[in-house]
Amino acid sequence: MQAVILAAGKSTRTYPLTLTKPKPLLKAANKTLLEHNLDNLNGIVSKAILVVGYKKNLIKKHIGNKYKNIKIKYAEQKQHLGTGNALLAAEKHIKNEFISLYGDDIYSKADFKSVLRNKYSILTKKVENPEIFGVVMEKNNILTGIVEKPQRHISNLVNTGLYKLDKKIFAIIRKLKKSKRDEYELTDAMQNLAKEENIYCVNSRGWIPIGYPSDLLKADRILRGNRNIIGKNSKINGYVENSSIGSSCIISGIVKNSIVMDKTVIGNKSIVENSVIGENAHISGKVTNSVIADNAKLKNVVAKNCKISPNKNIKNKTIGHDA
Repeated sequence: MQAVILAAGKSTRTYPLTLTKPKPLLKAANKTLLEHNLDNLNGIVSKAILVVGYKKNLIKKHIGNKYKNIKIKYAEQKQHLGTGNALLAAEKHIKNEFISLYGDDIYSKADFKSVLRNKYSILTKKVENPEIFGVVMEKNNILTGIVEKPQRHISNLVNTGLYKLDKKIFAIIRKLKKSKRDEYELTDAMQNLAKEENIYCVNSRGWIPIGYPSDLLKADRILRGNRNIIGKNSKINGYVENSSIGSSCIISGIVKNSIVMDKTVIGNKSIVENSVIGENAHISGKVTNSVIADNAKLKNVVAKNCKISPNKNIKNKTIGHDA
């Protein structure tokens, strides 16, 4: 079995973290989103085709040509023309049946096994906020339609972006017209396939959607089970509670309910709460409910409910807005 992992997007919703790296390389529980999926695919697929685009070389360098028992191939989406166009980029590598998934959400091993039981499948999940997803319409567990981000309530059953398909989907994608977003949508292709074939709706047992940095914090808590995770060569001289600390960090202050990525320093008497701190950042002060990007330097700063861009150097300020 093969898998196609769509990992080409720019993902502006996770700015400023994705200004310096593609979203599939963001970490939860000290492991990239892409590696979580590859771990769960290990033993299920023999080959994964990664469709890359934005900052593609970072993904290629991090993952390489093999991940555990999975051979890795790369296909490039040269223009950002939607998920249908992204999947089409992988066509030359596909033999017949395959799994297609988003590289920036997390799916469980049970989810992968479940979708494989049918010739065609779509993984679905009941959620409390269906209006921000593609809502699935079905009859007797067979897909009848997908409505993207409906303005009125249709159902709380949504599309997770994980499918079991075969090569037939490529001919359907090539016949697509662009959507209102000026893109070729994979969901449109799925609806056209549903007119010809039964696509089974399979209930997810472990999908973790990640749209915003706050979702990254939720995923982090779920994956580490509310326990601390401390990376290699990190020195904890302060206090860490319910958080992930990356590798080669120095924590001299207090970190609670947060993600601190690799090579970051949290200074003495500093406090970080409910926040995501990027790589190689230096924090002196108090950071609450905020997102601090890679290489940012905050000295004697109080930051609350804000996003700080990469490489920012801020001193002696109280910040309540994005900078």
